[in-house]
Amino acid sequence: MDFTPSEEQSAARGLAARIFGDLSTHERLTAAGSGTDAELWKELCAAGLPGAVEEIGLLGLVLLLEEQGRTTAQVPFAATCVYGLLAVAEHGTDGQRERLLPGLRDGTEVAAGAFPARGGVHLADGALYGVVPWAPWLRDATQALVADAERGLWIVRTGEPGVTVVPVETTAPWSAGRLVLDGVRGERLGNGQPGAYTAVLATARTAFAGLQAGVCAGSLARAVQHTVTREQFGRPLSTNQGVLLRAADAHMDTEAIRVTAYEAAWRHDAQEAYAAQALTAAWWGSEAGKRVVHAGQHLHGGTGADLDHPVHRHFLWGRQLDAYLGCGSEVLEELGLLLAAGPREEAS
Repeated sequence: MDFTPSEEQSAARGLAARIFGDLSTHERLTAAGSGTDAELWKELCAAGLPGAVEEIGLLGLVLLLEEQGRTTAQVPFAATCVYGLLAVAEHGTDGQRERLLPGLRDGTEVAAGAFPARGGVHLADGALYGVVPWAPWLRDATQALVADAERGLWIVRTGEPGVTVVPVETTAPWSAGRLVLDGVRGERLGNGQPGAYTAVLATARTAFAGLQAGVCAGSLARAVQHTVTREQFGRPLSTNQGVLLRAADAHMDTEAIRVTAYEAAWRHDAQEAYAAQALTAAWWGSEAGKRVVHAGQHLHGGTGADLDHPVHRHFLWGRQLDAYLGCGSEVLEELGLLLAAGPREEAS
């Protein structure tokens, strides 16, 4: 396997890094609160980055989400690409692709995902009923991809009768909401083919692991900058062996998240089995991710206790990503069951 980005992937990543770096500043993030930075989202869509994901693949999306994570940019980029663009492109009917993809490409449509399925939504007489406790970026979404108790996938328009979105504040400021469905006749994604739920969940886990790699890289970069400039007893903090070892461990954890996300995404794009690799990336993203953001905050010393300091935002994102789509122990159990089931299940 070869993780070397293509020319198109490198160009998209460079453009994303510039836009996120220029517009996702500490001042703008503070002003946004727990909402979306509408100007930044507009800029990303004007640059064609959401639409580019269809061309640069899941590995390209992971590269872009790394750049978002470095700056903790508050835009529904991951959710729209995973639960909208890629879900429809890979599992939708020809009619759904023709009707839904243009709005998702240009950003006029925003997608959210009621994932993973936890039995909160059921189908009765062709209508959806139930509650999804929270979904990231739901307050911004024009459509949500909902998984019912039988793992069927439905596209639900958030403005339809019977759909209620209740604002919810989560650990990370992700414009989240509670989704309440009362007799909603959603649109089934594709033709109800088996395996679509599992495939979308694996894609989501891979993508959000890439986002976690960026969050960790950003946290570590801030810690390095602090420890090389902050002096104690006449020398930089970075010269202390304990600081060096803690930073080195955080770097190794960050690289483990990155490379496992790259492998899962590469195998997806090469149309090879990647269920086990997606779970592996999710496990590293959960277990190693929380270690890194804790280290990043700890290496800031007393400054890290300041809730208004930029590094605290990485801490919040890292802890939210630790639990989203399954915490480490849940994912590890799922991976063990998958491996025990043998090659046939692993290929699904």
